[in-house]
Amino acid sequence: MPRHILTDEADRLARQVAEQTGESLDDVVERALRAEADRTQPPLMTKPRTPEEKLALIAEIQARVAALPILDPRDPDEILYDEDGLPK
Repeated sequence: MPRHILTDEADRLARQVAEQTGESLDDVVERALRAEADRTQPPLMTKPRTPEEKLALIAEIQARVAALPILDPRDPDEILYDEDGLPK
């Protein structure tokens, strides 16, 4: 299937990468598009994960959450409930 690169800059960049890597123009463009498609694919749309992959993902999320700053030093119950134990 033919491709049409519409800008001189895109053509220049593709040729530069092809020359630097020894790949064909088709391979360069396909690799770049595949990398971008992988990067922008929503996490919920990815392939099913193994239990080990799920645990690693959970650990990564836990680490990111633990690194967040504490914005309110009060106890969570104090924030959520009034003096009678009812939601605020």
